[in-house]
Amino acid sequence: MKFMTIAASAALMVLPHLAMAHDYKIADLVIDHPMAIETPATARAGGGYLSVTNTGDTDDKLVEARADFLRVELHTSKDVDGLVSMVRLDGIDIPAGETVTLKPGGMHVMFMGLEGHPFQVGREIPVTLVFEKAGAVDVILQVEAREEHAPKDGDHSGHGDHSNHGASN
Repeated sequence: MKFMTIAASAALMVLPHLAMAHDYKIADLVIDHPMAIETPATARAGGGYLSVTNTGDTDDKLVEARADFLRVELHTSKDVDGLVSMVRLDGIDIPAGETVTLKPGGMHVMFMGLEGHPFQVGREIPVTLVFEKAGAVDVILQVEAREEHAPKDGDHSGHGDHSNHGASN
């Protein structure tokens, strides 16, 4: 009986982690942990993040992300002399046999036009990712708490905050 109690307790501890694990597959691509970070109520834009692993032997490219926002673009963050700016990308290469990670402070999906509809923890954001060779796949980005993604000691990768990034160029 003691073994059953321990096993049941261990299973219950694992369940929340399994519920949060979410990945998708299309052709040779595995999309892992699509997510966004909560934004302030006044945010005009927010970022989407995920990893794409190309398990095949042919390169691919993320060429578009589609969602129900004013504008959705692929971006990267650039730091020039201490000034961080967003640069629109025509695509994101996914080399064969490699994993490409979209993360705060780097490449990301930019959702513009949030005015009045911030990303709140628990919200699900449907997005269609379009790859040059693999095609289109629908994914759900889970909005997670900002604290979970705060920079660690000396790590400034989270400084690519998009909460007040404008909807116009």
